[in-house]
Amino acid sequence: MTDTGPLFVSSGDLVADRRYKWALDNAARGDLTGAADILAQTVELVPGFATAWFALGAIRDQLADRSGAIAAFAKARDADPNDYHGARLQLARLGSGDATPAMSEAYVRRLFDQYAARYDAALTERLDYRGPALLVAAVEAVIGAAGRSPRFDSMLDLGCGTGLAGIAFRPLVVDRVVGVDLSAAMIAQAGNKKVYDLLVPASVQNFLADQILEERTYDLVVAADVFVYVSDLKPIFASVANVLAPDGLFAFTAETHIGDGVRLLPTLRYAHGEAYIRAAFADADFAVAHLVKAPVRNEKGVPVDGLVVVARPSTAKHATATSAG
Repeated sequence: MTDTGPLFVSSGDLVADRRYKWALDNAARGDLTGAADILAQTVELVPGFATAWFALGAIRDQLADRSGAIAAFAKARDADPNDYHGARLQLARLGSGDATPAMSEAYVRRLFDQYAARYDAALTERLDYRGPALLVAAVEAVIGAAGRSPRFDSMLDLGCGTGLAGIAFRPLVVDRVVGVDLSAAMIAQAGNKKVYDLLVPASVQNFLADQILEERTYDLVVAADVFVYVSDLKPIFASVANVLAPDGLFAFTAETHIGDGVRLLPTLRYAHGEAYIRAAFADADFAVAHLVKAPVRNEKGVPVDGLVVVARPSTAKHATATSAG
């Protein structure tokens, strides 16, 4: 899912706000040069107007003015500490600053609050999204190979969104399905599906930290199309390892690329190399049970390179936990 455009945050100056809207009207009519001129005048009037700086960066980018776009996005970043607009991502895309900056909670929350009402239709009708189905098949394959019944007492759905993964996995869960998502609007959509026993609006990392403190564990942890919004997966993997039952499974999808590390794609989503994921698993004492390359979604009609992954606690960790129990 990509951004829909800058969030309008008033400058506090009525004249500047009107100029900003006038500039966007010009841009909508195709007069990008005129729009850029108006926005440049607007930020002279109110230098801390982050929304106008971001719009100026976007328009300069369309005009192929890379240096001008970078300068404007940098001003937007400096005027907007919470990075509601995602200026750091735009700078990274243009090759300036940190190449893989963390997405701010404010940016991600705003992005998905905007999309919540039409999220399901966009994924299933336009993007041919098939992540949950691929994950269910992978989990069933791992369980079947171990000679176990494909049933779990409890499941945690990280970044549950509108509940598409919850619907897919609910038949495999005997007791409790818990969902967590940063966007309250997405949580509301998930609640309408009546498949979760508990839904929590929170960041994934903060929720996991709370579960660790409360010593809660889950038999299955799922993250469908979530890690494309996370640059550094290692802290999350470590936290999941601490809430997963000794014989539990951790299943997720990710976008990938040929390289070894993490890359910010032009879609402003993160792709993680297979070697990076395997190394992050090793650091968190996970063993890979299933890792295959498969397109989880399309982008402009073209399949996107992806990974479908299932991991379990390492043999040593499993043995230690079993003997301690």
